[in-house]
Amino acid sequence: MSTLLDLVGEERYKTYKEQEKNPLKQAAQNRLRVHILAVGDVGSTILLALKMLGGDVIREIGICDLNENQLARLEIEMNQIAYPWDYDRLPKVKIVGPDELFSCDVFVFSATKGIAAVGSQVKDVRMAQLEANRELIGIYGRMARKARFEGLFAVVSDPVDLLCHAAYQSSNTDETGTFDGQGLRRDQVRGYGLGVMNARAAYYAGKDPKYAQFLKEGRVFGPHGQDLIVADSISNYNEELSQELTDLTVTANLKVRELGYKPYIAPALSSAAISILLTIRGEYHYSAVPVGEVWFGCKNRLIDSGTEVELLELPEKLYQRIVKAYKNLEALI
Repeated sequence: MSTLLDLVGEERYKTYKEQEKNPLKQAAQNRLRVHILAVGDVGSTILLALKMLGGDVIREIGICDLNENQLARLEIEMNQIAYPWDYDRLPKVKIVGPDELFSCDVFVFSATKGIAAVGSQVKDVRMAQLEANRELIGIYGRMARKARFEGLFAVVSDPVDLLCHAAYQSSNTDETGTFDGQGLRRDQVRGYGLGVMNARAAYYAGKDPKYAQFLKEGRVFGPHGQDLIVADSISNYNEELSQELTDLTVTANLKVRELGYKPYIAPALSSAAISILLTIRGEYHYSAVPVGEVWFGCKNRLIDSGTEVELLELPEKLYQRIVKAYKNLEALI
């Protein structure tokens, strides 16, 4: 039986782990400051969720966007959401400029240069965004380097796993194009896209009894596009049912597009807001974290020493699906 550790080898994995630490350990003694870059459909949904659900761990949410009217509107409306006679219970929202973006504990990158229009024939929307968003996130990776940012760099824009690598690389590259390791640490960067795939798999498992064991025994791995892996069960793995459930999950966003809408609500909430809050709280969640040179989606949590990846013993057929997805990501970086 294999585990995720076998993707990179035990000794290599240990070497990486020895370099890690929890980017939120010091700040976690108090409620944190979270800054969100870009508050369009996705960013504003994340903002609302963090405002309503994050009062125990977040004291302030900064928002930054090119649309000044959108910023002004959100500052007004978000700060008019309050419990009566308990006005500090929910995080305050404030507008921050580009020069303040990394004066925070958690930076949320939700900016994007282009999302496929509703009705387009694009099947893998996340990959269609790669080139434009890779260039964009590079700008903010270099800004994080300049600011000597020590917090969590949370990537929400697609494709999160590849953009995590791009942010890390750009942050650690000097003016001559030389990688010097003077920017973000690997453990500071994680991608938030897998949470919604888990929720979509659970949605279909709840509708059809033949997939029901996923609700108690299932897992998801890898990128949240065509190479997604859904396992109906770790202990009683069924290859055929798992592939069926994977196909349903991967195409779930297209069902919403067919209705004439962009499927951003569930990703913004399940992948981003809920998963970021679980990260801050040190609870298990799904996110893309560095496994070797690749940011790979799996169940994990942030502990005092860094990231703890769930290392289950995996059935061989499932492990081979994971190896294939891992190698495909490795080739793309």
